[in-house]
Formats: sequence, structure tokens, C-alpha cells
Amino acid sequence: MQTPADPQDRHEYPSHWEADVVLRDGGTARVRPITVDDAERLVSFYEQVSDESKYYRFFAPYPRLSAKDVHRFTHHDFVDRVGLAATIGGEFIATVRYDRIGPGGTPASAPADEAEVAFLVQDAHQGRGVASALLEHIAAVARERGIRRFAAEVLPANTKMIKVFMDAGYTQKRSFEDGVVRLEFDLEPTDRSLAVQRAREQRAEARSVRRLLAPGSVAVIGVGRTPGGVGRSVLGNLRDAGFTGRLHAVNRAFPDDLKEVDGVPAHRSVRDIDGPVDLAVVAVPAEHVPDVVTECGEHGVQGLVVLAAGYAESGPDGRERQRALVRQARTYGMRIIGPNAFGIINTADGVRLNASLAPEMPRPGRIGLFAQSGAIGIALLSRLHRRGGGVTGTTGVSTFVSSGNRADVSGNDVLQYWYDDPETDVVLMYLESIGNPRKFTRLARRTGAAKPLVVVQGAGQAPPGHAVRATRLPHATVSALLRQAGVIRVDTITELVDAGLLLARQPLPAGPRVAILGNSESLGLLTYDRCLAEGLRPARPLDLTTRASAADFHRALSRALADDSCDAVVVTAIPTIGEGAVGDAELAEALRSAAEEVSGKPVLVVHVELGGLAEALSAAGRTAPSAGATAPGTGGGAHPFRPAERLPTTEAAQAGERLPAADGAEAAQAGERLPAADGAGAAGAAGAGERLPAAEAVDPAEAVAPSVTLPRSPKRFGPEIPETSRTPHPHSRLIPAYPAAERAVRALAEAVKYAQWQREAAEPGKVPEYDDIDERGAAELIGGLLERGEGLTIGAEETCRLLGRYGIDVHRALPAPTPGAAVDAARALGYPVALKATAPHLRHRADLGGVRLDLADEEQLRRAYDELSELFGPPEELRPVVQRMAPRGVDTLVRAVIDPAAGAVVSFGLAGAASQLLGDMAHRLVPVTDRDATSLVRSIRTAPLLFGWRGSAPVDTPALEELLLRVSRLVDDHPEVVAVTLEPVVVAPQGVNVLGATVRLAPPPARDDLGPRTLPAY
Repeated sequence: MQTPADPQDRHEYPSHWEADVVLRDGGTARVRPITVDDAERLVSFYEQVSDESKYYRFFAPYPRLSAKDVHRFTHHDFVDRVGLAATIGGEFIATVRYDRIGPGGTPASAPADEAEVAFLVQDAHQGRGVASALLEHIAAVARERGIRRFAAEVLPANTKMIKVFMDAGYTQKRSFEDGVVRLEFDLEPTDRSLAVQRAREQRAEARSVRRLLAPGSVAVIGVGRTPGGVGRSVLGNLRDAGFTGRLHAVNRAFPDDLKEVDGVPAHRSVRDIDGPVDLAVVAVPAEHVPDVVTECGEHGVQGLVVLAAGYAESGPDGRERQRALVRQARTYGMRIIGPNAFGIINTADGVRLNASLAPEMPRPGRIGLFAQSGAIGIALLSRLHRRGGGVTGTTGVSTFVSSGNRADVSGNDVLQYWYDDPETDVVLMYLESIGNPRKFTRLARRTGAAKPLVVVQGAGQAPPGHAVRATRLPHATVSALLRQAGVIRVDTITELVDAGLLLARQPLPAGPRVAILGNSESLGLLTYDRCLAEGLRPARPLDLTTRASAADFHRALSRALADDSCDAVVVTAIPTIGEGAVGDAELAEALRSAAEEVSGKPVLVVHVELGGLAEALSAAGRTAPSAGATAPGTGGGAHPFRPAERLPTTEAAQAGERLPAADGAEAAQAGERLPAADGAGAAGAAGAGERLPAAEAVDPAEAVAPSVTLPRSPKRFGPEIPETSRTPHPHSRLIPAYPAAERAVRALAEAVKYAQWQREAAEPGKVPEYDDIDERGAAELIGGLLERGEGLTIGAEETCRLLGRYGIDVHRALPAPTPGAAVDAARALGYPVALKATAPHLRHRADLGGVRLDLADEEQLRRAYDELSELFGPPEELRPVVQRMAPRGVDTLVRAVIDPAAGAVVSFGLAGAASQLLGDMAHRLVPVTDRDATSLVRSIRTAPLLFGWRGSAPVDTPALEELLLRVSRLVDDHPEVVAVTLEPVVVAPQGVNVLGATVRLAPPPARDDLGPRTLPAY
């Protein structure tokens, strides 16, 4: 942080303007205000700018800055004169400044709301998107200081700068005078400027991840001199995977005459490497990581994978160490996976990167896999591997990222990469926490429109190593919002894999209609029941009997797929014995040929794992080594994704060999000892850091389902296919097979819901306009009320007035502190009336007897008043009110809240036990569209009560939907409205009646999604 000393500065140094940004090429830069301490940096920067760029900046030859220029460009008041610099390695690479001007273009102060803006970018960094990023930040600063418009004068030949302004998406005016192009543009964000900003964000963040996943050269730092240890193991994994780039082993303790380690060039320092290094895998203890980062930064390394533990997961000291690590790496424009990471994998033929602790490279395929937890990452890779044919061909893993503490690169960054990655068709994510839920839902909605996104979200507290914004929303609400954004939300990693493999190789179903056929009546009925439980519409199962041949299966499946009343088919199969029993491979071929005849409908198999049937189904497309074969680098019985079985488990072995005492400090610097955070073995040292939850332990019930891989060969029946001929075609169609009906049906149900969401997302709803909304009047009322305090729940009269500005009529409730006051209130409102106790313990609790309805006259009102006083105490405790009776209907509840992490959310449910006890509430993000409102009303489990359940009169749901839309508009237009509760809302056959309302106001929380692009602050 800079601390200006100039007494003329009118404001304190605005540290909140400091930010890290990702540039167009994926590198990072630091944006900060320019201060009086930057004089030497400014001069040095200017000396490295070409004469042509200087000419474009000053409209004349300007070889050097005078002392007066330097003073002017480094002394700012941070109000009328502001300068920002983009820095890498502490040195300027670009500057931007604005000067507030008056009508004649002369210097001015507020209330003048226009400023002249000018840029200068070092030639070596032009084309990296630096000017575009600086424009976003200087515009945000200007808006904060009351400036609403920028003016810029540019020479016509300076086409790059003109393009920066023209492409920004702001409302602009362009003119040409005296040989200069003058541009004027408003700074208020527009839909186009936000779209431009988010498109640039996606491209930049995707490229920053691509640089990590597809490096041309990798250095492993902390490689032990003898086999074993984390660094040596990762080096071996990279080599064994067939990494296509240049590989280097680095250890400061290497002897001077050591040239190679395991056939890989050896170096004592990254600085000694001749040529660029794109990615460094850091396997040294945490206390020595800063020295390594400095060396990498000075050598121009683009990204780091930090395996070491001992950071935020270890306590306050580790948390500060993690912050310092991120700050240091960003100083050099580097991005970080980790710390406490398990590593990254890219199976693409042109890369073959295994910079992780997984000794075996996953099969290449179309699934992108992200896990914050190393242990869960191991489990996911292991389950996909055990699928045999289920991950062959194009259904394996494209890329894998295990981010550990995700101090820098997070799931959002990787999602940006996968969005337009042509090698990834399905995204699977295990998220222990969501650091920026508002951004994640935005990215998930966009990604879900292009490809399936399946997520397991941890329900407990975020791990200690994760920086997570506080949210007041319950876990169930966050899950509902993720589903609204198109996320396929599942509960276990088994469901994650089940759904992912179905989505990876089967088409999406057109609807919920399911045909069931097979050779087991009981298994068919079980599948039928599960379909009903999951909300699908199954037809009665077709029992082919145990005598069914492969030809019978083929004919039945062909007929089912050709039936227009069927959207998906589940085939159930049990093994048969005796003469004429169908062979496993023969059955697989029959299913394949039938499925190929009618494309466009998903096919799943539910089998009983007896008689070798499951093995045959998996073997139909197996590319894994046959039984007894030894995978490269694993040894005879090693599990390919259990690093602890390959790496030594003692602390010394995790870190590599201990060096002799004479090597002392040098050994520590070289990273020959990498202690685990919890002493749990190599996985803990590398970032796994925890045991696999018991619920996820592998047992027979959780056995991973194999799959039928169907080569695109001519349709035929015949003998069992020899093992050597089962290599799948790269574009083979895979029929997933599951060992339990509930697993298959759950995966299918998720595919049905996702397909429905995708169809609806293709035609998004609209936010309606209402002529009777008084937005300006509401803003004035809110402003006046907020002058009373920082946050307050406004009174009943103000609540009615504010809601009335948005066309929401609230039934008046008049206080009745005495029987006489109750009578006067009833006369003012008109009989019949209701008498209600509003004491906190009785409010909205009609079941306790604190409400009397349909009081037709004064006598009934006085009698009811006496009864309530006798039952519950004196009026000062009851707080009774009188309210005009509303038409009979269904009591509902409408809420809106602005959550600091997720944003504004509208919730709906039935009032009383349904919402309070059972949690039967539905939620939508603001702004709510007409389509959202329609689905919101129908999403709760008790929705049938609104539509004539058991002969009751249907209520006015269109009026209810309009109320939801008006509440959404209120909180969207006025972020100062941080909470609204309407309860009860009585929905009658004609119209809605709001009987109770509370509104809370507060200064609006900051919205980083509307500001300039930034990385999370550290």
C-alpha cells in the first residue's frame, strides 16, 4: 500500500482502489493509485515507451518528462485529479489519469461531472488488454467521485486507443475537429458494457487457466536426489504420462556435476534453466516457498502449482502466510493452484500433463473434473477408472484440477475455461465452499446452456483454508438457487459420477416418459417404483421373461425407442443359466445395435451383478489392462489413484530423503522435507489433507457401475466378441450400466430436469413493466427514511406507503390498546373485521388462538377482545390490532432478502407449518422474470393447494405471480431495501390480499459484479 505524504492531497490514499486483474493473455497485473513516491517508477516507465507511443499521448515529439511533468503526474488529490498505474513486479507497465473539467474544458471541481481521460501503455505490453482493464477501473473511480462522463482526444492514427474506447460498450458521441478525434461517453454501466466486460473476463480467466493446463515447459522444484518424496514422485508422474513439453528437475541441493534425474535435466535453480518455464510445481516446505516464488517470478514463470501444506488450513499464521504467497505471486503476474493442492491433469494428446500426485494418468475423454479436496479428487479419479469401459473412448477425463485451499485459482476460473473448451462435454465439480456465489451462479447459468454442469456441494462449514464470504442463506436455499442456474445438484460423489457418465455419452431426454423392459419382472417393478418416486412417468414394465434371447432384447428395445410416447428406455437384466442362455457379449451387441437404429433417446441398463454379467458389460469396451496386468509405474497390485501406496508414508519419505547435517539450511531451502499438515501421509502433504468420509467408503452397494461401450460397427448378432477386438471407436456410443435401479433412475431424473431447464433457458422470460410503479417516489421515500439511521425496520405507515409505490396494497391494521379503540378502528375500516394479537410469541400463530375472525358488529368485537385478554393477558402484552376481513383463500408467505454473497433472493411458500416446520419454500434470484414467477409458485410441494386440491376452489395464481414480480422489482430497483416480508398473503379465487408486511432498509451492500474486473483481494 502506498502512503502519499503531499499535504495538498485532499483525501486519504484510497486503498480500496487497489486490485489485481487478469489480462487478455491470462497473466495478471496490479492496478493501484499513483502517488508521490512513484516518481522514479514513472520516469523509468516513460523511458521504455516508444517515440511513436509518446507522440500519440502528447500529440508531439516528447522524448522525456520534465520535473514539472513528473510532479503533475504523481501528485493527485484523488477527487478531481486521479492517476492509476498497472504494475508487474512493482514496475509500471501502463498508466491512466483523469482531470475533472468544466464546460470550457478548463480544470474544475465538483459539481462538474465531466473529466478528460488519457492512457499510456508500454509497447511491450500493448495487445494484452491492459488499457481495457484500466478503463474499467478509472471509470469506477470516476463514478465514485461524482463524474458521469469522460472525454478523450485521440489522433486518428492511434487506432488501438480508439478501439479501446469504442469497444467498451458505453453510450458514446464521436466528433472530428482540428485533426483530432474527440470521444465523449457516459460512464453509467449499460447492458452492452456489462456484456463486454464479462466477455473479456471470460476470455482472460479462461486463458489464465489454459496457461496452467497446457504448458510448453514444466519445472518441478524440490525434487529429491533419491527415489521417493513428493517432488520426485510428481516428476515421475509427469515423465510416465508422456508430457509432450520440456521437463526440468530443480533442487538447490543438487551437486554441481549432476546433469540429470531419471533422465530429466537437473538444475540447482530455476534461474539456471535455459529457456522459458511456463509452469512450476512447487514441492518445498511452506517456509521456503517465498524464495522459490521470487526465482520463478524473475525467470518469467507463468503459473505455480503449490503442493505444500502449512497455510490457511493450519491457523492464523498459516492464513497470513497464504495471503503473502498470493500477493507475492501476483506481483509477478503469476497465478497459483493451491496451496495444499493435489495437482492438475490434462489428458490431451498434445499435452499429456500429470502434474499431480496421481501415479496413473486417467483415460482421455470428455469429462472436466474439479475438486477442492485432494481426498475427494482421488476418490473421483478412482471411481472413474474402475468404470472400465465406462471411461473409455470419449468418456474419460479431459482435464482435472484439485485446487486445495484455492487461494487464487478457484472453481469459477476453471468453469470459465471449460465453458468454451472443445475437449470437454460435461463438467463435474466437488465444491466444499463457494467463494463468490453470485459470480458462480452467473457462470453456471451460461455454462449450463452449453454443456451439463454436475455439482456436489459440501453442506458443512467451509474448510479452514478457504476464504468464503459470509452468507445468511440456508444450505437448502443455496442449492435451490444453483438448480435455478442450471446446475445439476447431487448429494454424493457416487451420484456425481453416475450422472456425469450418462450425460457424457447419451442424448438428453425430450421428456419424463420412460419405457422399462427386461428379463426380470421384480427388477422391472423396482425400477418402475423408483421412476415414480423421482417424478418420472414410467410405462408398465415389459417382462421379456428369463428365457429372453439377445434377439428378444434387440426387438423390444427397438420398438421402445421407435415409440413416440417414450423419451428414454431403462433395460433391466439378470443373468440366465441353462441351455440357450444368452451370452453377455451377445446381449451387449444386441443392445448396441438396437440403440444405434434410433438415435436421440437415452438408454440405460440396470443389472444384477451375478454370473459375470457386469464384467462382460464392462469388457465390451474395455481398454484397461486385463486382469493381472501391471499398470505402468504402479507395481503389481497398486491402486492407480492411491498415491499413499506409491509414495512413502513417513514424514521423511513424503519430503524426499533427509540430507546429511552438513547440508543443513541448504537442504531446507531445497525442499527435501515436505511435512504433511496432519501427518496423514503423502496425500496430506500434497493437499488431500483429510480422510475420505465414511459415507463415501467403497462397499459392494456402492460398487462403480460398468458400462456397455458400443462400437459403430455394422448391426449384427453373433458369438461373443474376442477381447482383442473390443477396443472402442473414438466416437463410440456408450450405454451406462448401473448395479442398482435407484442409481440409474436418479441419474436419468437429473438428465430429464436438466433437459427441461435447457429448453426453458433457450427462451428466457421477461421482467414486466408496470405503469403504476413510482420508482422515483420510492427512492425519495427511502432516502428520507435512511437519514434516520444506518439500518432500520420502518413503521407500518411507511411500509404501506413504500409498498404502495410499487402497486402492493397492504390491508391496514389499526392498533387497539383498549376495547373502545378497537370499536373505533372497526368503524373506520368497516365490518366485518378481525382482531389479532401481534405480540411476538403470538404473531402469525393462529393455531394458538390469538386471532378472532369475521366479527360482524361491536358486540362480537368486544366479546372477542375480552376473551383474548382473559386468555393471554392485558392489552399491553397482547398488542391487539383490528383489520378488515379479507376474502377466504390460501395463506401464503412472500419474502425477499439481499444476501451479501448470493445477491437478492425472492422466496415463496405457504404460511404456517408448511414453510416453518417442513421448510417447503421455493427461491429465485432477482430479477425474477415472468417465467420464474410461474415456476416459483409451482415449485413448492404444497402447490396443489393453490390449484383446487380435493375439490377446493383454485385461487388466483396470476395475481400471486404479479405480486412476486412487483416485490422483485422493488428490491432490484432499490438495493437499500435489504429485506421484505409479506405474511400472510391470502390468495383468494379472485385477487390477493396482503395482511402483514415488514420492510428493512440499510445502505446497499457492495456489488462487485457491477464493478470493474478484479481478482479476490488478499
